[in-house]
Amino acid sequence: MIDTGRLLPGIDRTVIRTAHNTSREPAMHFASIRIITEDVARITDFYERATGLTAKRYTDDFAEFMTSRGTLALASTRTVRGLGEQAPRPAANQSVIVEFHVADVDGEYERLKELDIEIVNEPTTHPWGNRSLLFKDPDGNLVNFFTPVTPEALKRFEQQTAEANA
Repeated sequence: MIDTGRLLPGIDRTVIRTAHNTSREPAMHFASIRIITEDVARITDFYERATGLTAKRYTDDFAEFMTSRGTLALASTRTVRGLGEQAPRPAANQSVIVEFHVADVDGEYERLKELDIEIVNEPTTHPWGNRSLLFKDPDGNLVNFFTPVTPEALKRFEQQTAEANA
């Protein structure tokens, strides 16, 4: 196996990357976003209720929601202990919003109200053409359910989908 973590004598890093990527596909694909939490079971239960998806629960420390566009991973603080002071701090997010494309934002809003979820922003149509609903998960992370509603936003979303599937 080639060690791509450091340069090997006489071998350029570009050669190593090229050797691994013999197809015409892009060398990089988005895989997932991982939320670090103190309570994987609680946050997994929340996302199952909020999204209607079923998580794959691999261990008490790790679960995933796989969709056709990416994966939301949920992991215990135990999975990042080796990072020491550089480890992510659970319930401290101030910069990321987890987003899900949904068919009916207003219908999702009515459903979520029944689940006693903290709503941050009721369904709103934004200038860029998406209608969205913003709420918080149990760790305080912001979650956005959105759908394109204007002709421009619908066209942009269709183009992005076509490019992703090409």
